[in-house]
Amino acid sequence: MTTPHPSPHQAPHPLPLTGERTVPGVPDEAYWFARHVVAYELAAAHVPDARVLDAGCGEGYGLRLLRAAGAASVVGADLDEPAVAHARATYATDDPAVTVERCELMALPLTDDEIDVTVSFQVIEHVHDVPGYLRSLRRVTRPDGLVLIATPNRLTFTPDSDTPVNPFHVTEFTAAELRTALEAAGLVVHDVLGVHHGPRIRAIEINVREPFVERMTTGLPADWPVWYRALVHTVTPEDFVVHSEEIDASLDLVALCRVP
Repeated sequence: MTTPHPSPHQAPHPLPLTGERTVPGVPDEAYWFARHVVAYELAAAHVPDARVLDAGCGEGYGLRLLRAAGAASVVGADLDEPAVAHARATYATDDPAVTVERCELMALPLTDDEIDVTVSFQVIEHVHDVPGYLRSLRRVTRPDGLVLIATPNRLTFTPDSDTPVNPFHVTEFTAAELRTALEAAGLVVHDVLGVHHGPRIRAIEINVREPFVERMTTGLPADWPVWYRALVHTVTPEDFVVHSEEIDASLDLVALCRVP
């Protein structure tokens, strides 16, 4: 699957950067964008010929990735009106198999069992009613269908605190807590995987003796050293690895579930 790669020469993105939404085509966002795309690449193996829902699709780049991976149809769902309008104009106009619905995720305008594969990436941490949200995803996904959930790992995203440092987050999860929430919603959890930095970023961290994201989260891009900002612009999904080892040290969690 081909993934979009931000270029430092691209124009500013038409959607405003909120401090939480990740978008393609913004060089200073390349690290976060690539880290989010990893979950879509993991989902790619499961979507050929499938009816797919992207619940909480945001800007909509995932809709294109899922279609490129062979999905028969893709429905994006999001509550944010500007994001929905942008996603429709950018990803649905020229592809009748892609649609975007503006809705609450607890009230998806889909019939029961309509979807084969549901993905909802970097969404659950924003939800006030996690059980209701998961029940909604389960309702629209057919029996034996797949539900994939990605979310930051609380142990590394907000270390040493029970309160999320990100003001947009309501609840963050450890791998064990995420599994418990998914099973409580009646989903069968096949695996919880962790997203980790790959060899290139790990080598940089060892060389500079600090986490790669430290400067990104403590200063504005204009304040980053020139060498560091240039490195951020080159990050791609290939700079991350996904596996089940050392799950509590992972950056993000990706859960693969079946609907019984």
